[in-house]
Amino acid sequence: MEEKITDSRNGEKMTNQGVSETSEELRSHYIDPSKMEWASTPFSGIKMKVLYADKDSGMSTVLFQMEPGAIVPFHEHTGLEQTYMLEGSLEDEEGKAYPGSYVWRPGGTRHVAVAPRGAIFLSMFMSPNNFFTGEKYNLGQ
Repeated sequence: MEEKITDSRNGEKMTNQGVSETSEELRSHYIDPSKMEWASTPFSGIKMKVLYADKDSGMSTVLFQMEPGAIVPFHEHTGLEQTYMLEGSLEDEEGKAYPGSYVWRPGGTRHVAVAPRGAIFLSMFMSPNNFFTGEKYNLGQ
C-alpha cells in the first residue's frame, strides 16, 4: 500500500517509495549522451554534447571530443573548471591528463590545451570561458 508522507524539512509530499510529488523543474533529468549528436564548436577538430547548461549563470556540463592534434585556443576560466578524462589525453603547459584522471582549475586560470592523440572528456564549468577573441563562450545560449 502506497502511503504519502510529508518531509518535515520543507513540507514536500512524498510517497513511501521516495517519489516526490513536486513540480517538473524539481525532478531529476536523465540524459543518455550516446543518443545525442555531436555538435560542432567554433574550434577546428572539437565537438561537444551539452549535458547541462544554465544560460543565466553560464554553468555547464559538457562532453567533449577532440580529434588528434586539436587545440583549445588561449582562454581564461572565469570560474572553476573540472575535467574527467575518458579517452586519449589533454595537455597544457602544466601537465597531462589521461583516461581516469581528473583535473580542476580555479577561476582566473589561462592556458592553451591540446589533444595530441585525440580525447574524450567530461568538463564542468561554473561560468563561461573567456577566449581572447574578445568573447565569452557561453554554452547555455
